[in-house]
Amino acid sequence: MVTLLVTGSSGLIGSEVVDYFSRLGWQVHGVDNNMRAEFFGPGGDTRWNQHRLLATHKSFKHHELDIRDRASVGGLLETLKPSLIVHTAAQPSHDLAASRPFDDFDVNAVGTLNLLEATRRNAPGAVFVHMSTNKVYGDRPNTIRLKETQTRWDYEDPAYAGGIREDFPIDQSKHSLFGASKVAADVMVQEYGRYFGLKSCCLRGGCLTGPNHSGVELHGFLSYLVKCNVQGKAYKVYGYKGKQVRDNIHSVDVARFIHAFYENPRCGEVYNIGGGRGNSVSILEAFDRAATLSGKKMNFEYVDKNREGDHICYISDLTKMRTHYPGWDISKNLDAVFEEIYGKWKMGNGN
Repeated sequence: MVTLLVTGSSGLIGSEVVDYFSRLGWQVHGVDNNMRAEFFGPGGDTRWNQHRLLATHKSFKHHELDIRDRASVGGLLETLKPSLIVHTAAQPSHDLAASRPFDDFDVNAVGTLNLLEATRRNAPGAVFVHMSTNKVYGDRPNTIRLKETQTRWDYEDPAYAGGIREDFPIDQSKHSLFGASKVAADVMVQEYGRYFGLKSCCLRGGCLTGPNHSGVELHGFLSYLVKCNVQGKAYKVYGYKGKQVRDNIHSVDVARFIHAFYENPRCGEVYNIGGGRGNSVSILEAFDRAATLSGKKMNFEYVDKNREGDHICYISDLTKMRTHYPGWDISKNLDAVFEEIYGKWKMGNGN
């Protein structure tokens, strides 16, 4: 039986990976200490997801472990010697990083280094997949020439018609402290691939989403937006007229790509993983979609100031992913994504 280790196993992507590989008959071990609840309060608590996974999959084992604990991380890798490590654990918020910079860097950068070195020493033949972020590009995407339509901002420069590619510059821009800590982790994962030959990749996610997201105001765009609509809460729009655009990829399509990479791995690769242009949506457009599903008009408040380092328009170019792994493509369109998230909140599941 093939062994998989997933960090952040109770989160959105981590839990989807647990579900996906458990159904394939793998022995899956998850690492999670529910630090999301500490970061975001009760709304960010993921224990419900941990309990769901344990009840659903007999082959799944949970480990209450902090990835900042270097000795414990090393001991776990020495015991398990997994064939695949999927690293999704992170502090994911721009705003929180500014108020807790040491926690942010220790989790995102040092925690990643702990896992990489433990893998090199104890499971050097393993495949290492790191969930990075498009925030490694900082606010440089905002320098792309844009056009304004009735409902969204979009790229006017034809060079970006298909979205942002992996060779887009990552330095000399404002990242937020969160983005900076994720850059450190991203580059380290690449380096362990290029320097030590570790089979590794960084997945620079756009908006990763799905019904298992414990969406909160500071993290989880679509999940939180739909939650506000269903519950009648006011959603705060920060700047850009509500026309800022994100491309959204369902967590199951992320898990499918990880499987494809495992079967044909590379060393130190980078992929912009998102929904592409087909799954892109602005906040205003998302309001309309949520209202159509629920029959409720969106309650929102506009704040005439954007978040630091926030992207005006971000769409992932999926060409490299599709070229390297032609058997993979988006399987969940934007309609399916909204319907699943709405169904989750309507039923009152999660937080």
